[in-house]
Amino acid sequence: MLTCRSWIRGGALLATATLAATLLATSVEPSSAGLFSWMKGPNPGGGGGGGDSDGYGGPGLFGGGLFGGGQRGPQKPGSQAFHGDELPPDEGDASTRAWIMNPALGTPTIAKANIAATQAAIVKYRAIVANGGWPMVPVKAMRPGDNGPDIVALHRRLEISGDLVGMSVPDEYDATVVAAVKKFQSRHGLPPTGVIDARVTIEAINIPATVRLAQLQANLKRLQTLAPAAANRYVAVNIPSAQVEAVDSGQVVQRHAAVVGKPERATPELSSKIIEVNFNPYWYVPKSIIYKDLVPKAQEFARRNQDVLAAYHMQAFDAAGNPIASNQINWFGQDVYNYQFRQLPWDQNSLGFVKINFPNKDAVYMHDTPLKSLFGRSVRFESSGCVRVNEIETLVDWILQDTGGWNIPRMMAVKQSGEQIDVKLVKPLPVYFTYISAWGTPDGVIQFRPDIYNHDGAPETASAY
Repeated sequence: MLTCRSWIRGGALLATATLAATLLATSVEPSSAGLFSWMKGPNPGGGGGGGDSDGYGGPGLFGGGLFGGGQRGPQKPGSQAFHGDELPPDEGDASTRAWIMNPALGTPTIAKANIAATQAAIVKYRAIVANGGWPMVPVKAMRPGDNGPDIVALHRRLEISGDLVGMSVPDEYDATVVAAVKKFQSRHGLPPTGVIDARVTIEAINIPATVRLAQLQANLKRLQTLAPAAANRYVAVNIPSAQVEAVDSGQVVQRHAAVVGKPERATPELSSKIIEVNFNPYWYVPKSIIYKDLVPKAQEFARRNQDVLAAYHMQAFDAAGNPIASNQINWFGQDVYNYQFRQLPWDQNSLGFVKINFPNKDAVYMHDTPLKSLFGRSVRFESSGCVRVNEIETLVDWILQDTGGWNIPRMMAVKQSGEQIDVKLVKPLPVYFTYISAWGTPDGVIQFRPDIYNHDGAPETASAY
């Protein structure tokens, strides 16, 4: 599987990748589960580049997506799910976005203690399935103060899963129901608004108990493999949660919202060690982006006698590595497809100002992004395989704590200067990209996340919500 490909400093690896800069249209059936110097020629060892891009089109020039972006992927027929850039009505306020962007620390996802907790969750869900599961709830928005038969079904659904506990009028959306909905939303990775929206929350509610049981069983096997082998200090990306954890001595010391790969450009599962951090990296444009986005946009610019390379702070090189001026490029000829392009470090570089490197066959990495607004969405399956990290400065500060001389003020100074610096870790740090979409925790909470890549055993699993 080739997802997000990069140039790694040191010349060891040059690869290409595909980036679709559009935001993911998630879908599932309701019943389914400064100035910078120009370098002489392309430099594979010169700053790390990458196949994964946030695709910012330049201030005041273009819409979202690299060079104006492409089109959304198709939705599945009958889907009620919203697109990644369409927030549910109650997800737009500051408090909700703060909840998404500043997740609670909690227990490490691959903690050993989660194995027994997940086994207990399986026992509970087997009993729920044996008793017929839970009722389907009408696909409609519901909120505090509502009443009627639809609320009765909601009551029963939340009672069976253990979310609704306490006294409540069966057909009224009262304070007890609000608390139950918040509990349900939180353990499904959704903003705990206490309101049932007609898309994300209701789809999660209507995933059958049989599917949830299958998820738990599939994920128990992953936990049994991953948890005992986890290092004492490590970074973990849980793909279905779209979150990054920094773990030390069994405790989560940092948790970050992340953007991970869309289904057609999936982030791979892996185990590696972080060996290097690149500040102010180049971004080398993959061939697929040259064909699909750069050349078409450059042709539009050429028709207006404008310079696309200047607009995007980019450089071009021929096959021999010689720099090519924009006025020497025939954007309507075939030779352009043999050229190489890279984006210079600047405040809208597609990789942001920092890139975290670790060897892996898929050439993925973690990086910054100029599109900070992505982190305020509860659906963050929007990259081409690499992982974009919110507040990456604090993560890098923690990663480099054994590599002397680095702290956040120094990083910010490097960011402002545009200086390209590579920092080799004194002690390589383990990193795990995991796929845990259902698990129990020692406090008795049973967590679920969308099986976005359909890895949990059946196509009916909740691929998104």
